[in-house]
Amino acid sequence: MADGFYFNIETHQVEEGRQSDYTKLMGPYPTREEATKALETARRRNQAWDEQDEKR
Repeated sequence: MADGFYFNIETHQVEEGRQSDYTKLMGPYPTREEATKALETARRRNQAWDEQDEKR
């Protein structure tokens, strides 16, 4: 494995290793499968953080 897997937010493709500019990437992720789910993972985390903020 290069330096992990990245999700390219422009192309919506998974890249093995950093192939694109870092401003277009989410990651690194340890597996291709986790990188594929990057947007869903980010959505779930943001939702959880929003819920925590609402409780304050």
